[in-house]
Amino acid sequence: MPGPVLILGGYGNFGKRIAEALAQDNIPIIIAGRNEAKAKALAAALPGPGKTAIFDIRTDLNDQLAAYRPSVVINTCGPFQDADYAVAEACIAHGIHYIDLADGRDFVAGINTLNTDALSAGVSVVAGASTVPGLSSAVLAHFDKEFGRIDNMRYGINPGQKTERGLATTQGIMSYIGKPIKPFKGQARKTYGWQNLYRQDYPGLGKRWMANCDIPDLDLLAQHYGLKSIQFSAGLELGVLHLGVWALSWLVRLGLPLNLPKRAAFLLRMSDLLNRFGSDDGGMHVTLTGTAKDGASKAVTWTIVAKGGDGPYIPTIPAVILAKRLFAGDTVPVGAMPCIGLIPLEDYLAELHGKAIETFLD
Repeated sequence: MPGPVLILGGYGNFGKRIAEALAQDNIPIIIAGRNEAKAKALAAALPGPGKTAIFDIRTDLNDQLAAYRPSVVINTCGPFQDADYAVAEACIAHGIHYIDLADGRDFVAGINTLNTDALSAGVSVVAGASTVPGLSSAVLAHFDKEFGRIDNMRYGINPGQKTERGLATTQGIMSYIGKPIKPFKGQARKTYGWQNLYRQDYPGLGKRWMANCDIPDLDLLAQHYGLKSIQFSAGLELGVLHLGVWALSWLVRLGLPLNLPKRAAFLLRMSDLLNRFGSDDGGMHVTLTGTAKDGASKAVTWTIVAKGGDGPYIPTIPAVILAKRLFAGDTVPVGAMPCIGLIPLEDYLAELHGKAIETFLD
């Protein structure tokens, strides 16, 4: 029998949902982190075989990998914007498959620097097994066959105010608020984080503010699918919060020495005070434009809407599916790669069955 799946940050916002999904399929898991009480509480609440491992990945990872001999490691310990590949390299050295939910642009785009070592070890190393680029590439691949050519992709995510938010995700966003975003395909002028506001209408949710975000897709999807332009944005349900962050972005852009990542925990607590004014409903939209097979102009807008607080399950699906495949011995490409085109859209949505999630096509 293959070894267990070790989930780093296993009781966190995304880690606990991954643990839940794997435990429901009776896959042995190890919930790892530094807080013993949280790890044990989650393990006790889940069905199936579950263990805990209390350690610091910065100092104890190699010893723990040798002791537990997992078949797969899932790394949810962000932020990844300034992270190195130490965890992935340790997994390769021990012959263990590695998956992460990274959203750091350079981190995910650079994971192929580990490809030679991963191939030699015979393991899969997948970065960005999350909404972007996991789901975004699945949507592109799904509709690509309906187009003669896809030229432009404009898309974004707007979670509900009451939806559980992790500190690492907040720190990652704060790392580029008001700062220049590295150039990307179709960029007409210099672009700054959390600027270029627009309003997006979501079915059943209404219009919400959106603003620039820096993600791996800006490099990877444009190159992989030959796009002429790409634009990704994110937003906050409550206008007062979204526009408040927009105001902060201007202070950073004007040169004020604000260390927003350092203040992410405080900003997250302040945001939580307004939860009663929002909902736990969020959405993601993807608009693709180009030409049909007959040469006529073609446009498609695909939207996914999550209600009842089920939105945070969406980013976990690529990691869940890949971990299940690897544990079962199913085919997953060997080597180091971003999570592009690895999960068909049909499989993605099937894994979300039973959640308060609905898709729309226009």
